[in-house]
Amino acid sequence: MSAKLAISRPAEGAAGKTGTWRTFRPVVDREACNECGLCRQYCPDAAIDENLDIDLDYCKGCGICAKECPKKAITMVREED
Repeated sequence: MSAKLAISRPAEGAAGKTGTWRTFRPVVDREACNECGLCRQYCPDAAIDENLDIDLDYCKGCGICAKECPKKAITMVREED
């Protein structure tokens, strides 16, 4: 019998809208992006769609997408009031 690997698959908006308490937001540099999709895979809130657009209503600003981007095409910018 082979072992099965448990994979977490976040659902869009599973935690509800989180954008109102975010202090940093991700900004994608489309020139540097190679569209590998790792940011989308690692986003715990599924806030990045297939076109790699970020839905800021659901993004909580955790920065995982920026950390996992091999091209460093995502930077975290402080939210303005």
